[in-house]
Amino acid sequence: MGRESSEPAQRGRARAAAIDHAGRALAILAPVAAAEALTGRRGPAAEALATVVLAAVWYVSIEAGFVASRTTLATLGPRLPALRGSLLGLVVTTALGAWVDPLALPVPAGFALAGAIFLGVGSWDTFFLGSVAPPLRLLIVGPVEVCTGVVRELGTRDGRRFRLVGIVDDRGAAAGRDGLVVGTTAELPAVIARLQPDLVALAPGCDRPATFTKLADAASAGFRVLELAQFYEYAFGCVPVRDLPRSWFMSVLHLYQRPYARLTKRASDLVGALAVLVLAAPLFPILVLLVRCTRGPLLIRQVRVGEHGRLFTMYKFRTMRADAEAPGEAVWAQANDPRVTAAGRVMRRLRLDELPQLWNVIKGEMSIVGPRPERPEFIDELFEKVPHWGRRHLVKPGITGWAQVKRGYTADAEGSLEKLSYDLWYIRHRSLTVDLVICARTLAAVFRVAPVVPPRPAGELDPLHLLPHHQAAGGRSERLAAEG
Repeated sequence: MGRESSEPAQRGRARAAAIDHAGRALAILAPVAAAEALTGRRGPAAEALATVVLAAVWYVSIEAGFVASRTTLATLGPRLPALRGSLLGLVVTTALGAWVDPLALPVPAGFALAGAIFLGVGSWDTFFLGSVAPPLRLLIVGPVEVCTGVVRELGTRDGRRFRLVGIVDDRGAAAGRDGLVVGTTAELPAVIARLQPDLVALAPGCDRPATFTKLADAASAGFRVLELAQFYEYAFGCVPVRDLPRSWFMSVLHLYQRPYARLTKRASDLVGALAVLVLAAPLFPILVLLVRCTRGPLLIRQVRVGEHGRLFTMYKFRTMRADAEAPGEAVWAQANDPRVTAAGRVMRRLRLDELPQLWNVIKGEMSIVGPRPERPEFIDELFEKVPHWGRRHLVKPGITGWAQVKRGYTADAEGSLEKLSYDLWYIRHRSLTVDLVICARTLAAVFRVAPVVPPRPAGELDPLHLLPHHQAAGGRSERLAAEG
């Protein structure tokens, strides 16, 4: 019976994969054939051969892009792997054309071909994942109580990407939860054969030695195993701060973790900062006039906490009234802050008040992309109320970041807790291409006609879910000692 029930799921997955690869191949073959036809430098036979060879090279390059982006595909979407594959294909085909003349394309045609393949593959896979691909089937192993958060998150989403097929709890039916429990660890091979999950997530509290043994017995089913925290990363682009084990941070330092070289990061920061300064230079006189419309200084200098807890002075164009804060009294900024001036509201909406921070980037105190730096006046409260808060200082703070894109402004420790869940995801998955995606989404948010802080979409993480089981009683020193 288990084999009979597994066959439709296996056939469905194989059919979906075949459709995806066929569509991707067509999205590559069509522009390659068009480019060869437009160049018109060869006879029909040579043109056909060149088309097949170039299309094969582009296909392998695109597949390499998707393999390299497999851990961020659900979060960042298929355009990132399409971009990676297109850039790789452009480099490989250009080098190939330099050595094999029949395969050479003019430089403008090569760039146009890369753009067309990026658009074609990105559009196809966006459509495929949203409308054709069956949802990935998720089986969770662990106590039901630990799984309530992910059950709620999956229940509030549209079900297109992931579907929870059950929870394996050693208490069996006694665990309750309206039929979500589908068996015990001892029954795991039979459960997998019956439900055919694509992903098996191990929740904190499961019997790992017994679970690993049973998973090995059922390995022929073709599922993938991951921690529950890793599923949050893969599916939601964040981490479950409440249930995040300290061992998770070892993955940031792991031997096989792909390094985002400091030299690469620094070079991209300098190039980006200088480019934005040049492009924004005509705006500076206008911004100065806007700020000068109200009484107060042109620039705001605030002490912020940077990489490894070092303090630095951050610069911003003033967007609030001169009396926005009493001397020595720090106040949380918030959406629709009444202290913001009319001109400041426009500058904040377009993020123009952040332009002076490009100087912080040039000085090496900040990056273009990273967690937003916090004021030291709030640090004690954040260390007390937010678990793992100090870990966000493993990298340089940024002008924009993944948490800024997903969450926007925060006005309290609970909002900072939710933003931390996105900051920790960025720390683990940071790369040049991820930075480019975050910059692109920041620009899209700037020019989108929407409030600065949009309402929480269905499925976005609830800060109450992220709160720790017990609030820490100590202050900053006790929190540091506990995390150490």
